[in-house]
Amino acid sequence: MAIKGGGLEKSSKASSEVPSSSLADIAFLLLIFFMVTTVFQADKARGIEWPEAEAAEKIDEKQKNILNVWMERDGTIYINDQPYPMEDVSAVVAPLYAASDRALVISIRGDREVPYQYMD
Repeated sequence: MAIKGGGLEKSSKASSEVPSSSLADIAFLLLIFFMVTTVFQADKARGIEWPEAEAAEKIDEKQKNILNVWMERDGTIYINDQPYPMEDVSAVVAPLYAASDRALVISIRGDREVPYQYMD
């Protein structure tokens, strides 16, 4: 300490910064505290009663009532594993659909590279 002007002078000034070295520790401890004290409730199963249709059309889903239509990347169309040109598809499918009394399920699948306009 130096005597200057008849009084005492402090050699260091007070710091105006807030110490943040322990801020990460405090945040981590708060995170752990809330993780430990949180109560998770198991989602209870709800007894949902699905509505039943009064007038539903039942489709007989036997293999004979399923028509598989596949389209290859090169444009070839297969109907039940038989190749057909694009122009003949409706001529082949329409009579089969009419003969099945509208109980025919048509499964349409295509290669990933087939443009969507052909699948529509």
